[in-house]
Amino acid sequence: MVSKKASLPASKNPSDYVIATMGSHSALQILHGARQEGMRNVVVCKKGAERAYKSYGVADEILYVDDWSEWEKVEKELVKRNAIIIPHGSFIAYMGHDRVKAMKAMYFGTKEILEWESNRTMERQWLEAADIKMPRVFATPEEIKKPVIVKFHGAGGGFGYFIAKSAEQFYEVKNRKYPEQNDFALQEYIVGVPIYAHYFFSPLTQELEIMSFDKRYESNADSIGRIRAEDQLSANIYTSYTIVGNIPVVIRESMLPEFFAMGDRVVKTSKKMCGGKGLFGPFCLECIVTRKLEIFVFEISARIVAGTNPFVEGSPYTALRYKEPMSTGRRIARDIKTAIKQGRLREVLG
Repeated sequence: MVSKKASLPASKNPSDYVIATMGSHSALQILHGARQEGMRNVVVCKKGAERAYKSYGVADEILYVDDWSEWEKVEKELVKRNAIIIPHGSFIAYMGHDRVKAMKAMYFGTKEILEWESNRTMERQWLEAADIKMPRVFATPEEIKKPVIVKFHGAGGGFGYFIAKSAEQFYEVKNRKYPEQNDFALQEYIVGVPIYAHYFFSPLTQELEIMSFDKRYESNADSIGRIRAEDQLSANIYTSYTIVGNIPVVIRESMLPEFFAMGDRVVKTSKKMCGGKGLFGPFCLECIVTRKLEIFVFEISARIVAGTNPFVEGSPYTALRYKEPMSTGRRIARDIKTAIKQGRLREVLG
């Protein structure tokens, strides 16, 4: 882990550094964003997973591993290159926050925030302290009195989530389909539109930006409506929420002030939690908006999310702020480049 006393490269020349990420999730956008800002990049891939990075020509260098357990070996190569690692959902899922904390390579973002994000109890304490409206949670299946969504731990793209309206239904589905899964959350199912708000908070300017919004396309939740109700029943189909893709969304303009206020409160509260820097860089509030336009937040992702991928050339929101196409990947690279030039690199590292 890069501590406050760790030595950093003294150079103020961005060409002496490399932006690095793991080959998955939002790596294409991150690598492309580095290129747009004139910075070199490197992607770490499992062998056989490099096709997209070669085909789209976004990577300056590809480092290979047979398995992610070899990360420590490849990390030595990243340190030699003055690489700055950009985390994303797959990176966190494969590495875990303990291994991330132990990394010696430079890391964009706040490492301490990962435990708050990955622990559902701590995550809820954080969001409640930020005065964020959240769905009710149930401690045990026996407490279920209304429909709940059952979520298993980890950034698994919604895999395995299901709806239950009673303890009996919960145990029937879980024991039949997920008998080994015992780390789960029971969250009140809020009827509304799922909206994912993508933010960027710069530690250099102390300014919060809304970058974009998306809606996830979930299978079979979003395709089941093509089947008649009686056919769904006869086929014994259970709704699943595995994320397949992302759909761009532009929200009602009158809702933007509340989304800004929510982001501000989450960042402010994180600084109290982590003793200083708090949350910075990209993050996402995963929301449900009801018919009364109430905004419930069911999760926070404290890093870049795949929902920003439709906006490689920017969004309607970044088009209002920037003269050039600005993806979240490019926004990350710009803050890093600015920090290097100003001799403030430590401020964007965890």
